[in-house]
Amino acid sequence: MTTVFKKPLLRGTAAIILATALAYGCKDFLSAASEPQGTLNQTTLANRAGVEGSLIAAYRALDCTNATSGNWGCAASNWVFGSVAADDSYKGSDITDQSQINDIEAYHWSGPGAAAYLNVKWQQVYEGVVRSNSTLRLLKQVKGSSPTEFSVADANSIEGEAIFLRAHYHFEAYRMWGNIPYYREDDTNFKKPNEDTTAVIADLIKDLDSAIKLLPSTPRNGEKGRASSWTAKAYLGRVQAYDHQYAAAKATFEGVVAGGPYSLETSFDKVWSAFQSNTNGPETIWAFQASANDGEPGAANANYGERLNFPYAPSQFQCCGFNPPTQNLVNFFRVDAAGLPLALSAPTTWNSSSNDLVAGDPAPVDPRLDWTVARKFVPYKDWGLYDTTFVRDPGNGGPYSPKKTIYENASGAEATVGWQPQQQSSMNIHLFRYADLLLLLAEADVETGNLAPAMALVNQVRARAAVNVQGCGQGWDAKTVAGLIAKYPQCATDHRLAVPMGDASVTWAVYSISPYASFPSVQYARDAVQAERRLELAMEGQRMFDLRRNGNWIPVLNCFLDGGAGCSTGSEKARRSFLTAAEPLAAKHRWYAIPFQQIELSNNAGTSSLKQNPGW
Repeated sequence: MTTVFKKPLLRGTAAIILATALAYGCKDFLSAASEPQGTLNQTTLANRAGVEGSLIAAYRALDCTNATSGNWGCAASNWVFGSVAADDSYKGSDITDQSQINDIEAYHWSGPGAAAYLNVKWQQVYEGVVRSNSTLRLLKQVKGSSPTEFSVADANSIEGEAIFLRAHYHFEAYRMWGNIPYYREDDTNFKKPNEDTTAVIADLIKDLDSAIKLLPSTPRNGEKGRASSWTAKAYLGRVQAYDHQYAAAKATFEGVVAGGPYSLETSFDKVWSAFQSNTNGPETIWAFQASANDGEPGAANANYGERLNFPYAPSQFQCCGFNPPTQNLVNFFRVDAAGLPLALSAPTTWNSSSNDLVAGDPAPVDPRLDWTVARKFVPYKDWGLYDTTFVRDPGNGGPYSPKKTIYENASGAEATVGWQPQQQSSMNIHLFRYADLLLLLAEADVETGNLAPAMALVNQVRARAAVNVQGCGQGWDAKTVAGLIAKYPQCATDHRLAVPMGDASVTWAVYSISPYASFPSVQYARDAVQAERRLELAMEGQRMFDLRRNGNWIPVLNCFLDGGAGCSTGSEKARRSFLTAAEPLAAKHRWYAIPFQQIELSNNAGTSSLKQNPGW
């Protein structure tokens, strides 16, 4: 196997984070007289290298490391809060492993387990804010003491990147909790009260407008993981759409579509891919830049936040069986005779099957199913056949496994160091991609009465989904190669991972997907866009945030749990007994509970400045 790593934006992360923490996080803790010799402090960082290192440290907070987190609440993908908490995935594994997630999955968000994960997410986003603001203060100091240290262009770009990162971290906090404190580099009160959501949105837009003006149109130093003005413009539209400023979002997104550098990947298999040729492709607006085998002894710069989300032994990955797709999600990929989502044409029956959807089932499905979900006897990228023996505890997680964030065997992206290195790789984690933008633009079109452009955008995404489907691939060892060929003899000489839709080699599925011929009403258009977002972005940590933003989290998730009148037949409580402990969704679930630890830490003279969200 050829091992690869990228020109890493994260090189030297550990030293940089340490330097930043010493200089800013604890700069008043030790007096100058007591400072040990050889430490890094604000003075030694007051140069070009210190500013650049501080900025890299701000980027590094996008994902977990085993040195900064006791759990996976800080995963860049938000798989716990965006997928497990919705109807896309179960926690998986067994009931005792990472049992704190059980509270999140069952909507007990003020419980002690949920609090532990929520607190780690809070720590992560505000650590990112602290590092971003530290960079801005340090840059200002260096510009004042050494005016020629940076060119105007470099200084502006660094400032713009830091402001953009600050906006991103606050947006992550906003999506989670809504009412949050907003911190800038000149703040001295670190126990600020929550702002309401209107004020938070105004602050986000102010920061993104500033970043747009400062950033260059292409990433600085040619490093694609850095933010550019186009990144910030796309993100501005995202914030506007989340706040239902649809006319403004439409204008912003249309500007990005018309003039920006982004486009859809030519086929869906290239979107979530560890091949270097597909990394940071045209669809990537912004991604966490994972880096494996770059000299870090524990592969800490790889995508640590995803390491639990692999099939269990006897698969190549050995552990740990988390984040498996739900039966509800698998059923959502079923299509009708016209190649359109069955959920739209048969709203009361699309979810009726509780049977494992295995290879060879004649029911037609959207081809994105087998790029998203690992199911029995369907090739698992190029690792051989997926088998339900890879499931750690079927009663707790069902028969499926996640697939998007699994790197390809032939990519050589697997880590070679650290504990269970096969669970980490240099596969990037999308934070915002172009298909997401197009579907948000379609949503804005629908909500401003422009149904024809909305349909065209949805059909553009669907046309890309119809290009390539899962091919034979190849096994990862002699046993898996033999098993693949025994099941599908055509795979003996056909090792293509992706093949054109309709290719004769595909005998494990009937794939079907067609464009919409019309959006006959606003409600139908709204339903179609929301369905397309689920199909396209499934298992990407977006689902819960979409449901809450669209205002339908209560009926959708209560139907998911209980079925019943007004729902499609099929209940996850009947399918997975552990979900019988879940509480009904209610208005309070619009926002997560603010971690009680943070409320206590905000205490000032006997009064906590942070106020809990309603209902918690």
